[in-house]
Amino acid sequence: MRHWIRQNRGFLVFMMLLGLFRTAVADWNPVPSGSMHPNILEGDVVLVNRLAYDLKLPLTDHIVMRLGEPQRGDIVTFTSPRDGVRLIKRIVALPGDRIAMQDKQLIINGERASYRATEAQADHAALDAPWQAELRVEQMAGEKHMIQWLTGALARDNFETLLVPEGQYLMLGDNRDNSADSRYIGLVPRHLLIGKAARVLVSVDILGLWLPRLERFGQALV
Repeated sequence: MRHWIRQNRGFLVFMMLLGLFRTAVADWNPVPSGSMHPNILEGDVVLVNRLAYDLKLPLTDHIVMRLGEPQRGDIVTFTSPRDGVRLIKRIVALPGDRIAMQDKQLIINGERASYRATEAQADHAALDAPWQAELRVEQMAGEKHMIQWLTGALARDNFETLLVPEGQYLMLGDNRDNSADSRYIGLVPRHLLIGKAARVLVSVDILGLWLPRLERFGQALV
C-alpha cells in the first residue's frame, strides 16, 4: 500500500487539491431535472461560483467571510433544508421582502409582477412533464427573465403574503408548475447557499440521441 501511495502521490495530491477547489472555489453540476426550464435544460452541466457570496471552510457550511450579497434573480445552487439534496433554483425574494402568489402571479412588496407572453414554445415541458409549455417573460422589481407555465399541471399557484426573515431566501424554479422549491421545502437559510450558477459549461441532449448541444456550450445564465 505504501509503495502504491509513493508511486501515485502526484495524482493523489492533484485529486485532493481538485476536491478542495470544488468545495471552496468553483464547482460544476450536472442538471438531471427540468425544474429550471426554459433557461436550464436536462443534460446541462453548469459552472457554479462558490465565492460569489461566502468564503467557506472546504467540505463544510461554515462561513469564514462574506464576499457578496445574493440578489433577486440570481440562479443559485443550495442544500435543501428539507432533505439535504442539492438543488438549483432562482432567488425570487430577499430578506425583508413581502411576497405572495395569486393565480401563478407574484406580488413583491405590493407590486404585481408582469408576464409577457412569447411566441416561441418550449420543445419539451421537461423530461418528466408531458404538459404543453407556455413561455412568459416575468418582470418584477427591476429584474426579468423567462419562466414557464404548464397547461393542466397541478401546482401550488397561490400562497398568502409572507415576510421573508433576515438571513433567508425564497427560491422558485423557472418551470413554475414542475419545481420542488420554497413552496414545498420552505425558505432557504444563507448558510445553505452553495454558490451562484454562472453559465452552462457543456450540454447533452438526454431527451434525444445524447448528442452534444454545441449552441449551449458556454452560454451565460440569466
